[in-house]
Amino acid sequence: MPLSPDDLLTRLREQGIAYKLFEHPPVLTVEAMMDVCGDIAGAHTKNLFLRDGKKTYFLVTLHHDAAIDLKAFRAVLGARGGLSFASADALREQLGVESGAVSPLAALNAAPGSVKVFLQDSLLTETRINVHPLVSTRTLNLVPGDLVQALRTEGHDITAFALPQADTEAA
Repeated sequence: MPLSPDDLLTRLREQGIAYKLFEHPPVLTVEAMMDVCGDIAGAHTKNLFLRDGKKTYFLVTLHHDAAIDLKAFRAVLGARGGLSFASADALREQLGVESGAVSPLAALNAAPGSVKVFLQDSLLTETRINVHPLVSTRTLNLVPGDLVQALRTEGHDITAFALPQADTEAA
């Protein structure tokens, strides 16, 4: 059974991870999130749940305004075959969340190693970042290193990545 948002917050507190919690109306897109949460300090994120032709799942967290070309991004992830967005059913089955609530913290609902977690390297240099705690009606503001610690404590490896140069210029 997947963690509830409150279970997740309890787990973070038990690990000694400090965070600020913001409650807001549901946000299902990056644009809606920026309208509602844009004044929260820290880097805002967007999250992609992808799968390749071999049914390997990838959870990717980027700056909210990062532009990517999925075809060029395959090499960054080490994807085999075509890369596409995973289905809503896969999102529920693998991460225990609905569309709009995807965040790196959703990996805590997956068995370690079953979903490859990627975090844009420039997010790691931010003072604070904003992610959803398994629902689209809340935003957590926390230190990037604490996010990485929370995932690693639960057995999830995090791979930092840089966007290919052409994508950086397009963003």
